Amino acid sequence: MVYGIQSVIETLRSGQQIDKLYMEKSLSNADIQNLAFQNRVTIQRVPVEKLDRLTRKNHQGVVCLVAAVQYVKLSNVMADVHERGEVPFLLLLDRITDVRNFGAIARTAECAGVQCIVIPGKGSAAINSDAMKTSSGALNHISVCREFSLVDTVSYLQKSGVQVLACTEKSHRDLYTLSNDFKGPLAIVMGSEEDGISPDILRVVDGHVKIPLLGEVGSLNVSVATGVVLYEVVRQRSEG
Repeated sequence: MVYGIQSVIETLRSGQQIDKLYMEKSLSNADIQNLAFQNRVTIQRVPVEKLDRLTRKNHQGVVCLVAAVQYVKLSNVMADVHERGEVPFLLLLDRITDVRNFGAIARTAECAGVQCIVIPGKGSAAINSDAMKTSSGALNHISVCREFSLVDTVSYLQKSGVQVLACTEKSHRDLYTLSNDFKGPLAIVMGSEEDGISPDILRVVDGHVKIPLLGEVGSLNVSVATGVVLYEVVRQRSEG
């Protein structure tokens, strides 16, 4: 955590990757705003009470969290995957804000052979020490991309020959339908437990699937649901 106007300015100038940048709603600072724009860092305007909860020290209306991992470019990940002769297998997380859920998802994704996790620039869990711990170190071994628009990301992947499927309870298509073919280039989209996947993304993906629920409870924890979907992909691909 870095706080104070000058400290945040120097952090932005240093080129370090910023996970979150919080600024008091009433504060205006051209240097911070320009540097944030240049570094493609989203400024989240918040009440001073939130900043006070983050630190009791003199934050001067601005706090930033330096990323615990180094984000990579999705185009570089795709190039590396093709160079290694692998079939693309990616995971897009739309508004997963719970740090421990994110860490658990990262752990499962790494174990399932996912090559990259893609998160939005805004509205995602901070990749902090709690996320690292919950992932059991998996975040050190899996690429993480932060994209400003997951809708644009879906379009980029589709143009790259990757099928993009959204897992949503609103789907009429069962995950285990025999016609589902997950052996080719694939990206899975998972959404938040509160709101699911945003409608803009649901409109542009190639298809929707749902996990069958046989009990009385209407949904699975998102990290558990992600594990179910990812390992159905693993099962199909292991059959050759």
